[in-house]
Amino acid sequence: MIGAAVILFKPDSDITYDLIESVLAQVDVLCIIDNSPLPTILNIPKDKLHYHHFPNNIGVAAAHNMGIRDLRTSGCEYALLLDQDSQIDDDFAFRMSSLLVASKIKKRPLVAIGPRIICSFSEKSVKPRVQREISVYDNLVCVTQIISSGMMIDLSKIDLIGFKDETLFIDGVDHEWCWRAKTQDYMVAIAENIEMIHKLGDARSKFAGITYKVGTPIRLYYQFRNILLLSRRDYVPSYWKTRNILVLPIRFLANSLLQTQKRKRIKFMLCGLCDGLLKRDGAFHEHW
Repeated sequence: MIGAAVILFKPDSDITYDLIESVLAQVDVLCIIDNSPLPTILNIPKDKLHYHHFPNNIGVAAAHNMGIRDLRTSGCEYALLLDQDSQIDDDFAFRMSSLLVASKIKKRPLVAIGPRIICSFSEKSVKPRVQREISVYDNLVCVTQIISSGMMIDLSKIDLIGFKDETLFIDGVDHEWCWRAKTQDYMVAIAENIEMIHKLGDARSKFAGITYKVGTPIRLYYQFRNILLLSRRDYVPSYWKTRNILVLPIRFLANSLLQTQKRKRIKFMLCGLCDGLLKRDGAFHEHW
């Protein structure tokens, strides 16, 4: 059985509802975890949907864990994780699960796969500048990490790796889980021939000739804090630590000088740096 968990947070576009209808037609169980202040109205029969509403926003990691537990209890072997602003083809779930099944038959140590991401802003395939491909086989490119939206997990291996790290709340959750899987000698991979359109950030901006993602001010808190928290962990790749720590001053300047809501952004970045140095995790409102 294949299940899917879709995470919602104030969905306001037709893309979300198109995604839910598409997923519903492709999986055996659909679990929706809604972190919005008010419940999202969905015109879907209750017997086809597992709906969980958390008005106080439990974070992405906890939402993923809720979905994974729900799908596993329902008897699903594979769990597809999706954000509300992703767009998938009609045979997406089948093609992804087929690759995982084939890999399991061949006894490959593969725990999760993701699609090639097409950025909704540029309409181009997203290719990491630093992350290197580890190996390639059967239309699968083994990599260090993949993003959570579009990720399909082999649930039989979840107990060995563990669930998502809820202390991180949101940013870095997907990568941290992939790095932790590697400590158990499992791999994650990108399906070379399967694409998914996904919205990365809320907008794009340019600083010193470099185009970067622009998100909401509060996301800066989690981004800055989690870089400092994750950089202390020995299983986190050295290239990731070096790159992100070196870029922190540039990101601080760019968000302080070039974006709207400058004071708000500075506040969240400073709070993130403070909590990162003090090793405080969880949700922002628990500390400020």
